[in-house]
Amino acid sequence: MTENGSRLDAGLQAEVRPDRSGPAGNVIVITGPSGVGKGTVVEKLVQRVPHLVRSVSVTTRSMRPGEKEGRDYFFVSPQEFERRKAEGSLLESAEFAGCQYGTPRAWVEERLRGQDDVLLVIEVQGAMQVRQRMPEAVLVFLSPPSLAELEARLTGRGTEGPEKIALRLDKARQELAERRHFHYEVVNDDLDAAVDNLAHIIYAERLRIRNSAR
Repeated sequence: MTENGSRLDAGLQAEVRPDRSGPAGNVIVITGPSGVGKGTVVEKLVQRVPHLVRSVSVTTRSMRPGEKEGRDYFFVSPQEFERRKAEGSLLESAEFAGCQYGTPRAWVEERLRGQDDVLLVIEVQGAMQVRQRMPEAVLVFLSPPSLAELEARLTGRGTEGPEKIALRLDKARQELAERRHFHYEVVNDDLDAAVDNLAHIIYAERLRIRNSAR
């Protein structure tokens, strides 16, 4: 953690609604290209910022060894997923590798009423759905320092060939063009600095005066 980050935590965690009594929490959406480091950044962010929880998604894929219902995902049948989608109980949904994923509105709203901020780590497509269905959500785009650096990170994984990496880079270019729809952009050049900046955003949003009661 940077020195600035330490000062931020020492001062603001004690002063910025530590018990989160009062207004409901905020929905914080974080998205960005594959390989930008969302998982690592979010893991550190949740450990650092009090009253910040990561949303649990609904999925049609099968449970894997070590996973637990309600902790990792809510596992449902394709028919149940479509029912929830049709009735509007999902804030967003998307298909990946033949399986459906979505964010359960009721789960999110329950945490918000408990004065927790809820973190959604989703694709750009899902972020735009949340923007439409929950306009008060805070949208943050996590960007790489450059496409060249993103390519180096994807190549360094050693899990995909050149063709797959080229496809991911092409998608990244398309996603980067959508940044204008977001409230904030954080460049993940330095991990600690990126976490610092995201923490600043969350604390600032907790203090923002809103036009209507929530």
